[in-house]
Amino acid sequence: MVDYGASMVVDRGGAEGPRPDSGSTAFVSLERRDDGVALVRIDRPKANALSIELLRQLRVVAEELTARPPGAVVVWGGETTFAAGADVVQLGQGSPEAVSTAFHASLGVLAAIPRAVVAAVNGYALGGGLELALACDLRICAHDAVFGLPEVQLGVIPGGGGTQRLPRLIGAARAKDMIFTGRRVAADEALWMGLVNQAVPPVEVLPTALALAGRLASGALEAHALAKSAIDDGMGVSLKEGLHIERSHFLAAVRTEDAARGIQSFRENGPGKAVFVGR
Repeated sequence: MVDYGASMVVDRGGAEGPRPDSGSTAFVSLERRDDGVALVRIDRPKANALSIELLRQLRVVAEELTARPPGAVVVWGGETTFAAGADVVQLGQGSPEAVSTAFHASLGVLAAIPRAVVAAVNGYALGGGLELALACDLRICAHDAVFGLPEVQLGVIPGGGGTQRLPRLIGAARAKDMIFTGRRVAADEALWMGLVNQAVPPVEVLPTALALAGRLASGALEAHALAKSAIDDGMGVSLKEGLHIERSHFLAAVRTEDAARGIQSFRENGPGKAVFVGR
């Protein structure tokens, strides 16, 4: 387990290296599992409020996962709360620019990891906590999970990507309803509107997310990275430009070793039986 608040870190492979802010409390840890899944754990009692330091640690983790990509990533806030939002105390102490900058820097790097990133949501994902989940590619939640962007109740608006990522996921009208009212959304409604991909009993959230990530980690990883890039980059451009992005990424995927293996396996054994090597 890698501890990103300490001055030295050790992962499962025994690699060590210096980290900034030595001696600070660790709020984010990273475990690289044997199945190729990287588990990122958020742990800042009592409700995983996203402070500037926590976001800094999360950015360091995301940068490492970008430099040395695993097979897939799971982000988990523990058994009771995914993340209850930004640290309102810091926001009220005259540092809104620093808070906003920290959110965009951290979540931007997380969203750009070239692998599938799965949010495992127990309990509350509110404000910045929902924005953290939105920066992931897929979301598994508990049946009793609660989502919301309640910033309007403080007289402000979401500042960590919520006004941009949420409407792209569930549509502008539903996103405006959540943001204008600040209301909370239960798991069943979140599943209905497409905010989450799957809802399961609370004790099954992390195992389900890890199992999904494990299946993805054994797949064609370069295809995952190229598909993710094509989707994310294409969302912000015209259809014509998006199709151009898709074509270039498709041609890049066809040139990979996994594509050669997949095509050969299809010819010899039929679909769904290829063994990929992630190249």
